[in-house]
Amino acid sequence: MNLPNTLSVLRMCMIPLFVVAYFLSPVWAVVVFVLAAFTDFLDGYIARKYNMVTDLGKLLDPMADKVLVTAALFCVVGTNPLRYCALGEWSGIFLICGATVIIARELLISAVRMIAAAKGIVVQANVYGKIKTILQDVSLPFLVFCQVGKAYLIVSIDDNWWTQNSQWIGIVATVLFSLAILFTILSGVIYLVQNRKVFSDKQA
Repeated sequence: MNLPNTLSVLRMCMIPLFVVAYFLSPVWAVVVFVLAAFTDFLDGYIARKYNMVTDLGKLLDPMADKVLVTAALFCVVGTNPLRYCALGEWSGIFLICGATVIIARELLISAVRMIAAAKGIVVQANVYGKIKTILQDVSLPFLVFCQVGKAYLIVSIDDNWWTQNSQWIGIVATVLFSLAILFTILSGVIYLVQNRKVFSDKQA
């Protein structure tokens, strides 16, 4: 197993650590998530730069990325961290809708890729997909950090500091997650349009 694939496996192993940290010490959960997201960038960079792209890597890399994001979405939906600092009673609906859009998009695109592979069609990626990934990897740590909240003020965060800053942290998290949802939809639509030949009944 080469280095990029090892990094993908490492990212998979960090997912349960992230989940445990989320409920015990959200500050550390942010650290774990950021490190895991960085390995996503690093393994792709190394694989392309040193020509270490493998079929196993093509499976492990996106799987690790999607499972990491899904785990984080489940955590924030289940605990609704924005209730501490933004949107009020609407925050739960906002997070559920956003998570549903993101997961549905990934399932749809994965299905398209499977169909394309069966037909021998090379599918096109788009820059909006990369922007979507970046926005997800930036917005989710902000949402996780909101979980520090009132219930976790005793853990390394001063009460006065949180009172003064929780509102803007929640606003930043909400804006970034909104952008992530927007680019999730946009990149998905563009991806389907660019690769519409996949749905043709003609064989490649």
